[in-house]
Amino acid sequence: MTDFVLSEPGNLRLPRRFLDLLPGILLLAAIGYLGKLTEQSIAAYGKANALPLPNIEYVLWAILFGLVIANTVGVPRIFRPGVATYEFWLKAGIVLLGVRFLLGDVLKLGGVSLALVAIELAVAIAFMSVLGRVFGLRPKLTSLLAVGSSICGVSAIIAAQGAIEAEDEDASLAIAAILALGAASLFVFPLIGHALGLSDHAFGLWAGLAVDNTAEATAAGALYSDAAGKFAVLAKTARNATIGFVVLGYAIYWASRGSARRVENKARFLWQKFPKFVLGFLLISLLATAGAFRADQAASLANLSRWAFLLTFAGVGLRTDLREMRKQGARPFIVGALGEVVVALLTLGLVIGADAVVGL
Repeated sequence: MTDFVLSEPGNLRLPRRFLDLLPGILLLAAIGYLGKLTEQSIAAYGKANALPLPNIEYVLWAILFGLVIANTVGVPRIFRPGVATYEFWLKAGIVLLGVRFLLGDVLKLGGVSLALVAIELAVAIAFMSVLGRVFGLRPKLTSLLAVGSSICGVSAIIAAQGAIEAEDEDASLAIAAILALGAASLFVFPLIGHALGLSDHAFGLWAGLAVDNTAEATAAGALYSDAAGKFAVLAKTARNATIGFVVLGYAIYWASRGSARRVENKARFLWQKFPKFVLGFLLISLLATAGAFRADQAASLANLSRWAFLLTFAGVGLRTDLREMRKQGARPFIVGALGEVVVALLTLGLVIGADAVVGL
């Protein structure tokens, strides 16, 4: 007698998957909206009572509320699949944000950004590699920290882990270090920017160059101003576009040492690693430049991008587990922190110099 298993019909899988994601997505929306309400309520209270209260953006409130939940009661299992979609909302928000950029603006900033990105990549990779050896870190852990700090944080580490066949423990350590430093940058970067009187354009470019994770770079820019957030996204997108090339370089390096499999088809490898949302951003920007959107349509798309970022910022807080980070060793954090400080100072100097020369 043959046993059989009654499988779930294909047309039921999508609704079931949606129902699994829905609680977490609603949690992201609720926390993000609570952050927006908190910002508006404090502003209204200060205005009604003639009090000079500080204007704390909803970005920070959403992240703080998420941090409190994640590090007190924790995120219940039912919410976790939906909370994990915060990266999708980040990418969707960046694509939609393309409507606010005419292609000429993209090319103008892109030329400056690409030159600074090339310098940032070279310095971050070289300095992290030297620091890793000085502190006696495992070679592949050093490679993951270098990739994560030079390009786009967690996404780059995950992409590189499989390519260089690094251990899960090395990836976890690198990710924990990058997340901790990204969280710190949200508070430190805006303070430095205001202290130095950086313009929105200059600060956004600096955040996009120096902050690792795309979500944190976007949030840091938005905390400074809406315009700074826009430029941070553009500069960070330029960095993200290099991920395939850098990871390919590391894959070839480790394969040459017999510690990773060879890359047989380099063109396919590059396409697999290339962040596709960058193409979406450029496409929307091209359509906006060609006048494909009416003014009201462009405004609606830009507003949708803000809603997408609202969910993203809530997710940044919810996925930051400070207790788990404390369990990791200190050396990866020290290496990461020293590298981040050097890269931040270097890129700050480059941005100030570029501002003086080309007038950002």
